[in-house]
Order: sequence, then C-alpha cells, then structure tokens
Amino acid sequence: MLSHAVYFTMKDKTSIDSLIESCRTHLTNHPGAVSFSVGKCAREYDRQVNDRSFDVALEIIFESNAAHDTYQTADRHQQFIAENAEKWAQVRVFDVEIDTLDRN
Repeated sequence: MLSHAVYFTMKDKTSIDSLIESCRTHLTNHPGAVSFSVGKCAREYDRQVNDRSFDVALEIIFESNAAHDTYQTADRHQQFIAENAEKWAQVRVFDVEIDTLDRN
C-alpha cells in the first residue's frame, strides 16, 4: 500500500475551508483508495518537534502504487489542481510505502 500525504500552505488563510471542501469533492472515492482524510493544522500542538508550517493536510491510502498512479492522472484530481493551484503558497508531498505485515 502507499500513503499519499499532501501538506498545503495557503496564500490566503480565508481559503482553508474551501480547499478542504474541494478535497472532499474531487479527491474522495477514487478507485484503489483505501482511506481518505483531510483537515486543518492542529495549531494547539506546539511542541518543538511539531511542524506547523502548513494549513491543510490530506492523506489518501492507496491499495497499490498502480492505484496511486491512476489517481494522479484522473480527471477529478486534475480538476482539483486546476481549481486550487493559485491558492497555494507551497505544497509538499510525501509518498510512503506502508508496511502491511499482519501483526495478529
């Protein structure tokens, strides 16, 4: 499985909620997606190790690299980018191969 985590820093903080809604509209229910989550930075967690340099975090877990690759070129994903790219000051993407060992 593959975790696709994206951290958005917005140019205008008033657009945070609309970006979250756009994520829900365009990035949910893609083939091969096992889970989807999106939310705001939890600013109240201010430990030395916390990175709070983002406004919105998105994580989609895909069943395979192939499912992720299909998502990248999907029309809904491309529409999301087209509608929102001008709102971002920075986007950081972290793709992680997930250990799927059954520990039971």
